[in-house]
Amino acid sequence: MKKNLLFPFLGVLIALFIMSCVKDTNFDQAQEVTLTPIVELDLIYFNLDAGDFFDTVSSTPRLTITDTTDIRFLDDTGTQESLKKADFLFVFTNSIPRNFQADFQFLDSLNTETYFTSTFVAMGTQANPVVTEFTQTVEGAEILQLTQADKVMVSVTIPSSDASLEGALNLKSKTTYYLEIKERD
Repeated sequence: MKKNLLFPFLGVLIALFIMSCVKDTNFDQAQEVTLTPIVELDLIYFNLDAGDFFDTVSSTPRLTITDTTDIRFLDDTGTQESLKKADFLFVFTNSIPRNFQADFQFLDSLNTETYFTSTFVAMGTQANPVVTEFTQTVEGAEILQLTQADKVMVSVTIPSSDASLEGALNLKSKTTYYLEIKERD
C-alpha cells in the first residue's frame, strides 16, 4: 500500500510558515550594524641585481634606485572614511655585501609627501642571503595622511658600488587594511 505523503508534508510546512511571524523585530537596529572587514593586498615588489647599482656605460655608481607604484585602493572616499588602521610588512632578501637604506614616501597627486617611513636592510652574501623584515603600523591621526596618498615611491640607497659587485636585493610587501564600515547619515 502506497501512501502519498506530499500533501500532508506541504500542509505542515505551510502551517509552520504562516505561524512564524516577524513580530518583535526592530528594523531600526540595522542602523547600528558595523562591519569590520580586514583586507590584505600586495603593495610593492622588486628584484634588483647588484649590476643595477652601477652604470657600465659611464663607469659610475648609481647609489639610489627609485620606483613609484600607484595605490588605487586608497583613492576611494568610502575607503578613506572607513580606514582605521593599516599594517605594512616589507620583507627584503639581500645577497649583496652592502647595507641598504630603504625609504617609502607616500605621495599625493601633486607629488607632495603625505606619509613617510624608512628602514635599514642588513647586508648579506650570495652564499648566505639575509632576510630583513620591517613592519609599520599606521593608525590614529597618521591614517588621514596615509589616505591622502595616490602612490608610494620606494628609494633604495647603497653606500658604495662598483662593477665587481654581485648579488641581488629582493622586496616583497603587503598591506593589511582594517576598515570599520557604518551607515552614514
